Amino acid sequence: MPLAIRTVGLCKRFGSLTALDHLELGVAEGTVHGLLGPNGAGKTTAVRVLSTLIRPDEGTAEVFGVDVRSDPRRVRSIIGLTGQYAAVDELLTGRENLHMIGRLFRLSKPESRARASELLERFDLEDAADRQPRTYSGGTRRRLDVAASLMARPRLIFLDEPTTGLDPRSRMEVWRIVRELVAGGTTVLLTTQYLEEADQLADSLSVIDHGRVIVSGTPDELKAQVGQDRISITLLDAAAVEETVRLLRARLGTEPVVAVPEKMRVHAALGDGGSWLDLPQLLKDSGIAIGDVALRHPTLDDVFLAVTGRSAENGTDQRTTGKGNERP
Repeated sequence: MPLAIRTVGLCKRFGSLTALDHLELGVAEGTVHGLLGPNGAGKTTAVRVLSTLIRPDEGTAEVFGVDVRSDPRRVRSIIGLTGQYAAVDELLTGRENLHMIGRLFRLSKPESRARASELLERFDLEDAADRQPRTYSGGTRRRLDVAASLMARPRLIFLDEPTTGLDPRSRMEVWRIVRELVAGGTTVLLTTQYLEEADQLADSLSVIDHGRVIVSGTPDELKAQVGQDRISITLLDAAAVEETVRLLRARLGTEPVVAVPEKMRVHAALGDGGSWLDLPQLLKDSGIAIGDVALRHPTLDDVFLAVTGRSAENGTDQRTTGKGNERP
């Protein structure tokens, strides 16, 4: 498929900090591409480079074949950007905000007013159109912010953690908007820390860490890379972790991991080393008290943990081996 975004060897440094380290990224036209990574992985820096807000130090980045460094004006004419926080003018009404953005994109006054009215209806903002955003809920502000980024009918829109801080109902509204955008032919680059959101919306995903893409694919492809179904055992006594790990390793033939920071839950892939059905009784016979045993299919949480060793939401390391060593 034709690419809406293509980066090769993209680097960006801030002093001694390397935010992007030879980033290689490809996003197909007319799709939602999810960009996942721990805090500080480089997601927002990538969006800022691709949207021409900052210049890269090395490498190339193209949007629909247009180089962001050599022709930023043209790139800005075909993209929209919604940042982590709604960027609306508090002194203007919702309608006036959209009209102002339209005029900045050099739409005529009639065109700007017509486009604003169209978007207010599309995003269910008509009742709030003539009120100032300071009276809006978080979800309503976010809808207005996304509408503003669509005033010039961009071919590509960047959504940088668009649902951070929103309640579940508002988050679902943003999800509906994203689906409508793609159905209309818009390409979406979505950065998010919510793995459920990525699973629901993204046609393809890239997980980045330390400024590099470490794995890419569809959600199903990435889950398949994790491997077998997994068993998760919650212990009532953290002192029993080491013995539990030993027993699981011997019975399943796979290397268990221990969740951090609580260190009360042990995860293991179901290998070919034996049945898991008698594990609860085996642990009980060994004097290990368990609170819960769950069997589940691989999820994006498992993918994220496997490739980064960190939590998607807080960026802290989330796994150790039974021997207490961090896994790379």
